[in-house]
Amino acid sequence: MITDDFFKNQCEENDKVGRIALSSHGIYSILIDQGTVEGRLPGRFHHHTIEVKDFPAVGDWVVYQKEVQGKVLIDRVLRRKTLLSRKKAGTTTDEQVMVANADVVLIVTALTKEWNVRRIERYVHQVYESGAMPVIVCTKKDLCDTVSRCLYEIERVAPGVPVHAINTLTGEGVEGLAEEFRPGETITLIGSSGVGKSTLINRLLSAETQKTNAVRSRDDRGRHTTTHRELFELPSGTMIIDTPGMRELQLWGDESTIGETFQDIDQLSEGCKFRDCQHESEPGCNVLAAIHEGELDEQRLESYRKLKRELRRLELKDKYGTHRTNRMLHGPNKING
Repeated sequence: MITDDFFKNQCEENDKVGRIALSSHGIYSILIDQGTVEGRLPGRFHHHTIEVKDFPAVGDWVVYQKEVQGKVLIDRVLRRKTLLSRKKAGTTTDEQVMVANADVVLIVTALTKEWNVRRIERYVHQVYESGAMPVIVCTKKDLCDTVSRCLYEIERVAPGVPVHAINTLTGEGVEGLAEEFRPGETITLIGSSGVGKSTLINRLLSAETQKTNAVRSRDDRGRHTTTHRELFELPSGTMIIDTPGMRELQLWGDESTIGETFQDIDQLSEGCKFRDCQHESEPGCNVLAAIHEGELDEQRLESYRKLKRELRRLELKDKYGTHRTNRMLHGPNKING
């Protein structure tokens, strides 16, 4: 069942291995060669597991052992290749795992009132942070009179990221998107409610597998039709994971991968006079010069600063706590960035 040597090399010859297809309240649906089986975690797993992120997630490969009445016990989770997470909502700094071992993440956004390039930037960064590759999918192109303009805006905020404009209801553009999928790889979809993720999956599966609802006309917002994460296999052999819609994406990670999202600013920074240039008012700043010449959007730079501040705050809160972090960022000896 496993074709990737990364996972094969973690298994013994007689290991029974399956993949988490669905997780709900401690009960797991595990995909194996013969179909699916129901699995659960033994008490020792809970005893030895410290962090929530180490529990099985949809997309994980697990080693299991048989139990009575057709159910199985999960022994261990294989080391992950990629991990798509976000910060849990609220004031904590806890990690919420969305999907494990996705090779490609489809960032799905609608070409309607939902359209927001700053949100796309956030999604792109989080995908790079996970270790997967981003692909942007723009749905509802039939409802947009400025498709070319929107695609141009995406190219400005996500250089080098593949972009597809599609109509999930008629299937226009979906075939071209599916041609990029490879047998054996895993795709997942993220985006707001109502952008058409479930409709796209139904189109790819050629079946009404996922329930869909109409969006509200006043704001194009959906109703969280998908309420859980679930893995499916496409006819091509590609695995695809649907996820619930998100009202917001709170970033998870650190500053180390932000250069992948903002490659244009990083490249411009190499021409700055000072190595530690903050791109604010320093003489010889190549980034500010690019803005002045119209080569770089000023909002792009502001978004870069905002994401860096957010990731820095998350890092400090995790290390020092909320109160000390506020003093470090806003006090007389505040940290720049």
